[in-house]
Amino acid sequence: MHSLLRFLSELQDVSLLLWQAFLSLWSKPRYYADTIRQMDYVGVGSLPIVLLTGFFTGAVLLLQTFETFQYYSMQNESGRLVATSLIRELGPVLSALMVSGRIGSAIAAELGSMVVSQQIDAMRALGTDPIRKLVLPRIVALVVMMPLLTVAADIFGLIGGGAVASLMYNQETSVYTYSVRTGISTSDLLGGIIKPIFFGLIIGSVACHKGLSTSGGTVGVGRSVTNAVVISSIWVIIFDFFLSKLLQYLLDIGRL
Repeated sequence: MHSLLRFLSELQDVSLLLWQAFLSLWSKPRYYADTIRQMDYVGVGSLPIVLLTGFFTGAVLLLQTFETFQYYSMQNESGRLVATSLIRELGPVLSALMVSGRIGSAIAAELGSMVVSQQIDAMRALGTDPIRKLVLPRIVALVVMMPLLTVAADIFGLIGGGAVASLMYNQETSVYTYSVRTGISTSDLLGGIIKPIFFGLIIGSVACHKGLSTSGGTVGVGRSVTNAVVISSIWVIIFDFFLSKLLQYLLDIGRL
């Protein structure tokens, strides 16, 4: 019962923080420079790890399934499997987990350090709203950049699968490309863009909340970083199920 109450309390705090950030969108001052800086840090900074993750995810998908497809004389459909798996699920989820580990931890550490060093209190004393100055730019950056990172991961995943099919199994590139094209639908693409938007919202709000609620000095900062990564990753995985079900109902995703 205690764990449930603590979970509900944290959910309420995160929701309140998100609502305050949303309200600050419609009033001045707006910190465009901070938002652009965060978008660069989230997008460009996370690009190498996301591309690497996507490439080898696509490669291992084809590596593990090609021989099974070949056993049933369906090896020409291997690209369809890679495309469907990446765009519907693995691309958005793995990108979110990578960004959660890199960006979520950095946000929690930065804001937590500002809390324990009383910089947040100084900002309030000077009349600056920490939600508007610190939280909103980070959430906006994650919401905007997560779909772009996911698309990049999907593309490199398809390239990785094609490289394995061509170099290890001598499959014609045109065959792989055709199976990829037939395996992708507009609904899949739309769902693959919608999911990362919500994942970015989850990562940003949880990381900011954990950072701003830091207590206990430097030890508390480390605790906040760990909690931010773990909780946002768990929420991404749980929310992915319900979001997949909703998109399946609205867009017919997953129904062949």
